[in-house]
Amino acid sequence: MSQLKEAKSALISVFSKDGLEPIARKLNELGVTIYSTGGTEKFIKNLGIDVIPVEDVTSYPSILGGRVKTLHPKVFGGILNRQENEGDVKELEEYEIPQIDIVIVDLYPFEKTVASGASEQDIIEKIDIGGISLIRAAAKNFKDVTCVSSVDDYQEFLDLLNEKGGKTSLSDRKRFATKAFNISSHYDSAIFNYFNKDGEVNSFKQSELKGKELRYGENPHQKGTFFGDFDAIFDKLHGKELSYNNLLDVDAAVNLMNEFKGEAPTFAILKHNNACGLAQRDTIKQAYVDALAGDPVSAFGGILISNMEINAETAEEIHKLFCEVVIAPSYSEEALEILKGKKNRIILIQKGTELPKDQVRTCLNGVLVQEKDLKTDALEDLQQATSNKPSEEELSDMIFASKICKHTKSNTIVLAKNKQLCASGTGQTSRVDALKQSIEKARSFKFDLKGAVMASDAFFPFPDCVEIAGNEGITAVIQPGGSIKDQLSIDYCNENNIAMVMTGARHFKH
Repeated sequence: MSQLKEAKSALISVFSKDGLEPIARKLNELGVTIYSTGGTEKFIKNLGIDVIPVEDVTSYPSILGGRVKTLHPKVFGGILNRQENEGDVKELEEYEIPQIDIVIVDLYPFEKTVASGASEQDIIEKIDIGGISLIRAAAKNFKDVTCVSSVDDYQEFLDLLNEKGGKTSLSDRKRFATKAFNISSHYDSAIFNYFNKDGEVNSFKQSELKGKELRYGENPHQKGTFFGDFDAIFDKLHGKELSYNNLLDVDAAVNLMNEFKGEAPTFAILKHNNACGLAQRDTIKQAYVDALAGDPVSAFGGILISNMEINAETAEEIHKLFCEVVIAPSYSEEALEILKGKKNRIILIQKGTELPKDQVRTCLNGVLVQEKDLKTDALEDLQQATSNKPSEEELSDMIFASKICKHTKSNTIVLAKNKQLCASGTGQTSRVDALKQSIEKARSFKFDLKGAVMASDAFFPFPDCVEIAGNEGITAVIQPGGSIKDQLSIDYCNENNIAMVMTGARHFKH
């Protein structure tokens, strides 16, 4: 174990005073000299604790409306000096610079100010200069200085003070320095991304302060970690810890159900990021029952999501199924008690938090960034391609099917009827294979495809798909269009009384 170093002085300058009192009192009890500034100085003084104003050290007042308080050689010299360097020690004595062993600083709440919708002037004023400089200086000199840079670390630091009586090891100080650079790099990334919101500088910076180690990654031999604020999106009410695969499925479920936000009761069941059941009905119970009917085999171990509160009678139906996760905006008390009947079942309340609009994934030795596919096909987007006009019911079903198609792995074909997913072909290397897969699946669960609609995520290069669909009794088709051979599919539909509309928007999902 490395030799312990005793702290004799501390500089405290924080924006938020939450949790500071017990630390200030402990430092005072240990005989540590405390230096401070402005509001923090006043806060500590009001606790009845002796504190030396930084102005007494620098002989300069806080100037420029508080923009410059600690940016002075007598402050930074006290932090950055190398205590084993004779030249540094002599200069401290020559210039009457006090040694500083602990720096406790937090930063102006830049991200919260941006999120609040504040004016640009207010946002700019929340770019911390002195604080970030103190953090970097103290963290750089971790050999001699302990840097506490976040309220989240106060308890750990207080425990350390109590455990070791104000002394720290080199590994303690290096650990806090690591935390400090995590804070400072995240802060700078947030500022850059604010200034670069129009993307004028072609650079990628993404930072997440919160990380949670998962049991494993996609497979047991892989390590996995989730970086993000899960609690900002969900309240977890019950169940085991979410796995890597659970999180991917939950993400897919939330993005899919966003398409049906504010609509009639809608229920979806997902497996491996794809919907295996989805229905929209007059009641949420019936929506669940009909979603399950879409593929009761794949639903085993699936992710369930509702666009409205789950009541007791729906919960009773759900409870008959083994499922990993249930997601809803709310639950009745009785429903919650029923669903908690399986101890490992994960129950989530989805909050109204807005999801990111960009999508990021690793690629080769870098990352790919794109805007999310936020285009939802609507009635006003549809161009009638055939002389056969679709009925109102077919139009409604085509929009319904298109929403599912957009969130299904390509190549995909989705078959739907009466606001119910009959089947989908997912992740196939050819569109014909996707269609054949969906037809075979629909047949296996006894769906009558006469009068059903077909949605495709991309255009038909040949008329084979509409021919196969027509032979199954499918009467309407929605697709992006754009093939140089579109007319071949249109001609077949016209000749066989099939309605076709084109959206002009492809929805590949890889």
